[in-house]
Amino acid sequence: MSDISLSVEPGSILGVIGPNGAGKTTLINLLTGHLAPTSGQVLIDGKDLSGSKPWDFAHAGVSRTFQIVKPFRGLSVRENVAIGAMFGPSGQKSVPASLEVADAVLDRVGMQGKAGALPSELSIADARRLELAKALAMRPRLLLLDEVMAGLRPQEIEPALALIRSLRDDGMTIIAVEHVMKAILAISDTLVVMHQGKELAKGTPAEVTSDERVISAYLGQRYAQRTREADSA
Repeated sequence: MSDISLSVEPGSILGVIGPNGAGKTTLINLLTGHLAPTSGQVLIDGKDLSGSKPWDFAHAGVSRTFQIVKPFRGLSVRENVAIGAMFGPSGQKSVPASLEVADAVLDRVGMQGKAGALPSELSIADARRLELAKALAMRPRLLLLDEVMAGLRPQEIEPALALIRSLRDDGMTIIAVEHVMKAILAISDTLVVMHQGKELAKGTPAEVTSDERVISAYLGQRYAQRTREADSA
């Protein structure tokens, strides 16, 4: 990966798209301390965290979801989220306080009725919600979402979009990597297209999806034609 320069406005959503292997998850790993850059800087509120550990990013107010969900399988949904509450810039130091945060977060994501369930008992949609709840329990200022809608059925996507929009409206800054085009176009204020580890295009969703370079490298002429037909209908 090279020649990537991104900045995210507070309280906005930056969408990141691109073909498989474009470097999207690598970007998230660099922005959360799971990989160290060989050059360049990662700045959070002006502080250089390049090469810092994931917990340093967590303490700076950064949290993330993982493309492959990684719950603590021997713990309940509520306990999983409580662990998230123990980290972040305002981590809870006691178990009771962490459980209180977990209850509030589970209510926010619509999983209060599944608090006592084990992760193995969850549907794909609920497993994705649990992954998001763990990240939200850290009370981040910057939230990175790695394909949180992967595997969701069409009727499950809109509630997920509404939740992400509500987080943005509450002032949270979000970077979202997503393959579901309808979803990422619906929530992004700014869209970045990655290709072969580099930034191919950046702009509003309308600007990016009409860019001939993006159409050629990622979207395809068929997608562009459908979009033009929908716009003229």
